[in-house]
Amino acid sequence: MYPTTILRMQASRPLYHPSPKENQSAHTISQRLRTLKRIPPELIPLGVVLGVAVGAAIYSSTKKLMTDKTLRLYRNKPEDREH
Repeated sequence: MYPTTILRMQASRPLYHPSPKENQSAHTISQRLRTLKRIPPELIPLGVVLGVAVGAAIYSSTKKLMTDKTLRLYRNKPEDREH
């Protein structure tokens, strides 16, 4: 990138000026569901796989934290430490 290009760059929106409000600031559920139609169909399987992976990670971590008795939950007291 050339130095003159960097000097010409400007913020995409002004910092101190509020952005204009949308026509309808409160969207209904049906309006939000219609926006899902704009997602390319190729990305839907990726979203499903990521959702399952995140769900499995949360389940696995929660199960480990709740059932493992060997986890150390508190710091050792200074007098309990061996020097």
